[in-house]
Amino acid sequence: MSVLINIDVPDLEAAVTFYTNAFGLQVGRRFGEDAVELTGWPSPVYLLRKDAGTIGAAGQARTYERHWTPVHLDVAVDDIHGATARAVNAGARLEHAAAPAPYGKIAMLADPFGHGICLIEFIGKGYDAIAS
Repeated sequence: MSVLINIDVPDLEAAVTFYTNAFGLQVGRRFGEDAVELTGWPSPVYLLRKDAGTIGAAGQARTYERHWTPVHLDVAVDDIHGATARAVNAGARLEHAAAPAPYGKIAMLADPFGHGICLIEFIGKGYDAIAS
C-alpha cells in the first residue's frame, strides 16, 4: 500500500515553481497540460490543474483563497528557520512563525493556492515525547 498526494491548483506552472523551489522537489513526469508528478518525498506529489469555480468535492466550487481543511501537509525538516525562509521566498504566506512544541518546533504557512502547510522540526524524541 502507498499514499499519493494530490493537490488541486489553478495555475500548474506556478505550482511547479513553488513546490520545487520551496521544498526541493523535482518534476518526475508530466501528464499532458493538466497534471505533473513531483518526486523527492517518500510519496509522490501530483499537482492537478483545476480552475477556480469548477466543481470539486461535495459539489462545491473550488476557490483558492486561504481556506481551512482538516487535511494539510506536514513537512518534516532539519532546519525549520531555513525551510521557512525558503518556502516564504518561493511564495508561501507565513501564518505562524516557528514556535516550540513538545516534539520540537512548528511553523504554519499557506501555499500560494490557499493550502495549509506545517513545517515541523523534530527535536529529541520527536512525537515519541508526547506518545502515550
